[in-house]
Amino acid sequence: MIHPTAIIDPKAEIGEGVEIGPYVVVEKGVSIDAGTRIRPHVFIGEGTQIGKNCQIFQFSSIGEAPQAFAYKGEKTLLIIGDNNVIREYVTLNRATVAGGGKTVIGNNNFIMAYSHVAHDCHIGNQVIMANGATLAGHITIEDYATVGGHSAVHQFCRIGTHAFISGLTGVSQDIPPYMLAAGDRAKLYGLNSVGLKRHRFSAEAVKALKKAYRIIFRSGMTLENALQSLDEDPISQLQEVRHLLQFIQHSKRGISR
Repeated sequence: MIHPTAIIDPKAEIGEGVEIGPYVVVEKGVSIDAGTRIRPHVFIGEGTQIGKNCQIFQFSSIGEAPQAFAYKGEKTLLIIGDNNVIREYVTLNRATVAGGGKTVIGNNNFIMAYSHVAHDCHIGNQVIMANGATLAGHITIEDYATVGGHSAVHQFCRIGTHAFISGLTGVSQDIPPYMLAAGDRAKLYGLNSVGLKRHRFSAEAVKALKKAYRIIFRSGMTLENALQSLDEDPISQLQEVRHLLQFIQHSKRGISR
């Protein structure tokens, strides 16, 4: 059902069963897949692709131009997957050409009120962004991570899978997978034990990750020596520990400790 007050460009593609509420604006070049519901007063900008069965709540701005001085009106994209919940006053920006041309949000994410995702971000699946969480440009968030309320993440940072960032945290370096981070300048406080338990990680994996955390972050060794020591440990053969090692080894901004 499309409300008669909605303004929809004839060149927009609207899928079967899409609901569009009062005073919604949908620009040309937008595609909205089947079963998605758009609440009143939502703006959806050119170059936005929205998947199936999403819910977008009132007063959100979806796919507006990036807040980047380098952006000169080029055609870029915001790609949103399936089954996402995007709450009130959320802002999701399109990409820049220099950043690859695509801001990407995966499937089954929960983006709460007043959150912001800037240009060229790549968000995985089943990510939670609590109220007022803010991502600068070029940020990567892996699956199952949580960004707490009113936290801010610096551009080009990465947040690893199953990481948990507490509310009111300032993230200026990468947050490794499976870790708990908090503070006005994020510091690590061990594993995200509650999250790992909820996702039914094996006792073996949790024990190995705890050992890896102690070696890398609490042994007093340099990061290089700690990674080398862990690489020689049998626990490094576990998938979770291997991912932790690779994440750290590929860091460009450095690792929060």
